[in-house]
Amino acid sequence: MLTQQKQAVSVMTRFKKDWKQHWIAYLMLIPAIVLLFIFHYIPIYGITIAFKDYKPRRGILGSDWADMYGFEHFIRFFTGAHFPVLLRNTLTISIYSMVVGFPAPILLALLLNEVRHQKYKKVVQTISYMPYFISTVVICGMLKSFLAYDGLAGALMTMLGIEPYSLLSAPEAFPSILVWSDVWQGIGWNSIIYMSALSSIDQQLYEAARIDGCNRLRQAWHVTLPGIVPTIIVLLILSMGSLLSVSTDKILLLYTPLTYETADVFGTYTYRLGIKGGKYDFTAAVGLAETVVNFLMVILFNWISKKTTEQSLW
Repeated sequence: MLTQQKQAVSVMTRFKKDWKQHWIAYLMLIPAIVLLFIFHYIPIYGITIAFKDYKPRRGILGSDWADMYGFEHFIRFFTGAHFPVLLRNTLTISIYSMVVGFPAPILLALLLNEVRHQKYKKVVQTISYMPYFISTVVICGMLKSFLAYDGLAGALMTMLGIEPYSLLSAPEAFPSILVWSDVWQGIGWNSIIYMSALSSIDQQLYEAARIDGCNRLRQAWHVTLPGIVPTIIVLLILSMGSLLSVSTDKILLLYTPLTYETADVFGTYTYRLGIKGGKYDFTAAVGLAETVVNFLMVILFNWISKKTTEQSLW
């Protein structure tokens, strides 16, 4: 107890000293803290909608609780007919995206790191960054044009002797279209972090590897890749926080009732019932359950990483 008090006094002493030296910087933080409190902390009370039979005219506080314990909406969602389909589609797209999309920027960064022609390297980097700055709406418009039965894909099908059809209307093709278009759009931008990590690797390690007889491939395997493993692990843990949060905006712009069986996920289901259907209490429960699972996944993978690799977020 006495030790904790001494630590608290020590922290306060350091803070007072730091305040005297950098009080202007602390004052500049105040607007950001106020905005964070207003828009991120005060609205938290709104999650009580998930436990209530919400009536807009009565407000959040005036609405009755959904049942004695407030879990009626959660039970109805988890026992409903839509839950297995939504869970399957969400996990399928999310895991597919992780398997394909997560290693793609790592591979690009490793390949660019081996390029010695600087002008060619900069051209490749610039070209790979460009799709990231294209609006999602524009990307979806391009996909609809290219993949229509009378678009580029339809023309290729005709050349191959296949009856043309719209690929976006094919349920089995939708996850691949979504995931690979995401990879194309974000691979260059996401590789920036890994390129920064690569630049911090000590060049003497490469010299030592060359002296030991390592070729370029073995240098990449024994020096380059281990040098960015901490960055990879941190980003992997953070990506687990969006395991159930796939590209809802893109899916909403691309999917149709024909592809609901493979494209309908938690986010689109929440949008249809909440925004369009007005079932705010039920969809708030869906969103809260999704957030809790994502949060638990971050904690779980952080614990696993800490036990196995000694790398973690905290």
